[in-house]
Amino acid sequence: MSTENIRNFCIIAHVDHGKSTLADRFLELTGTVEKRKMREQYLDMMDLERERGITIKMQPVRMKYKDYTLNLIDTPGHVDFSYEVSRALAAVEGAILLVDATKGIEAQTLAHAKIAIEQGLTIIPAVNKIDLAQARITETERGIEDLLLSFDYAAEKIFRISGKTGEGVSELLNAVIEKIPCPELPIITNYSPRSREGGAGQLSITPLRALIFDSIFDSYKGVVAYVRIKEGRVSKNDTIFFIAGGIESEMKELGYFSPEFTAASSLEEGEIGYIATGMKEAEKVKIGDTITIAASGEQRAVSRLPGYKEPQPLVFASVFPTEGDEFDSLKDAISELKLNDASLYFEPDYSEVLGRGMKCGFLGMLHMEITLERLRREFHIETVVTSPSVVYEVKMKNGEEMRVYTPSKFPDVSKIEKIFEPYAILEILTPSSYLSPVMSILKDLRGEYRETENLGQEHLRVRYLVPLAEIITDFHDTLKSVSSGFASLSYEFAGTREADVVKMDILLAGEKIETLARIVPRDSAYEAGKRIVGKLKEIMPPEQFAVAIQAAVGGKIIARETKSAMRKDVTGYLYGGDYTRKRKLLEKQKKGKKRLGEHAHVRLDNETLMKLFKSS
Repeated sequence: MSTENIRNFCIIAHVDHGKSTLADRFLELTGTVEKRKMREQYLDMMDLERERGITIKMQPVRMKYKDYTLNLIDTPGHVDFSYEVSRALAAVEGAILLVDATKGIEAQTLAHAKIAIEQGLTIIPAVNKIDLAQARITETERGIEDLLLSFDYAAEKIFRISGKTGEGVSELLNAVIEKIPCPELPIITNYSPRSREGGAGQLSITPLRALIFDSIFDSYKGVVAYVRIKEGRVSKNDTIFFIAGGIESEMKELGYFSPEFTAASSLEEGEIGYIATGMKEAEKVKIGDTITIAASGEQRAVSRLPGYKEPQPLVFASVFPTEGDEFDSLKDAISELKLNDASLYFEPDYSEVLGRGMKCGFLGMLHMEITLERLRREFHIETVVTSPSVVYEVKMKNGEEMRVYTPSKFPDVSKIEKIFEPYAILEILTPSSYLSPVMSILKDLRGEYRETENLGQEHLRVRYLVPLAEIITDFHDTLKSVSSGFASLSYEFAGTREADVVKMDILLAGEKIETLARIVPRDSAYEAGKRIVGKLKEIMPPEQFAVAIQAAVGGKIIARETKSAMRKDVTGYLYGGDYTRKRKLLEKQKKGKKRLGEHAHVRLDNETLMKLFKSS
């Protein structure tokens, strides 16, 4: 296939701006999916994506249109999955920048556009949902122009489309063919010992270099690598070599996405497809590695393609199986998830109370929530998770330095000399009419105001330096609430600063609950403790006995609430007669509840824990 007829592109946008719906129209227009098989959000393959209405995993698909091969990668829009987007952008030459006409430019629109332009991609801007009565088309177009000009990028035309009705979609797809360049042809060298005619001394072909931009695990095919063929050609009978991993493998299958796996005899330069490696050890295939053909030693000197910058986890929590003998299953499940979620970090952990588990790093609270839900659904593992926390750097009085990932590992305060916590640069995009309420919630954070910048006539970008711990839980929901859903945020790591924080324990019925411990600022510990015990009282399922909910710092109780016992009418079957009969039953019930409360253990399920984590 000639590379002149190949176009590789992706769709980038803020969450809920219509990427998956536009992808559906592309699939219909190109006839990639039969009409009878078509469904909404076709490229969202996981049930979890459909239920939540968001894209979690990027999904490639090959489409045929007007003698052209179009390789589309549908990408997520939420900030927690931005690493997926960055990997997709490295595999294509162009991107459709999609903006909802009812919402305008939002934070991830800005972040994704910046990455795409820095990588030299061709940007095709489009205004979506023009069919809605509340669409502000002209204002949105002006916002897109201002956004692109802020990056010194001028678009020839901004397309007006409706992913729902299909209006303007064919014109947009034609623009993909006309404006996005074909993949660059590699320079032919005499590097490879294998010639085009098969004889020695002839003109040699360029050696294969294929970039792994994603992967999954299949129980039959082993690790399936999603690849972009940057140079050369690979056939199904070739033995492949992973340059960074330094290992060979006999492939099981190769092909492309339609969007299901479709086997092919070969993949050539410029194409996007998959290689079923047959390897069962998931950790041996790394995203960002380069695949080449296994041949002579000199062929293995093929240089590796530039990979991806390793994502930095921002939220840490320890995950333990509810059943102690399921640790090996949990470890294997997380290893498998890591294969198609390169931003997930993990290493073994141990707790005296909960036993063996895995310390995990996530890019945000949604990323954490999705990962735990996938463990439950896909691997049938019920887990207990500790309170999410950022990583603190602690300098001890004896000169030792340590990193604290979870509150349960926080050292005794008498042994600590200094504590450093991570900070982030927070960028908020908001309509100018909501600037006042947005600034009011920012003032409540332990942060520093940096600047406010105009983005066109209606939007402002506010930059704030804040401790990362202040924004990883419910800040996003609070921001959406005060701005009627119009403001949006993105953030990036900005180093560490010294902090005055303490460990706060939560006790239920007098027992410390390790999963609820957290690190809080010393000067706001009382307010935090009062808020947490109040929230726990509200969301905890009732027990057969009254439960004392307490917050403690350094052994001192600073807040308390009592969850009333579940009421059961033990006198319901009685009627008439002497009241003393009822009194005896009630006294017996009271003694039983007291005895139960002295020996019972309170256990919180993951649903209750996640409600607490997201609201405190």
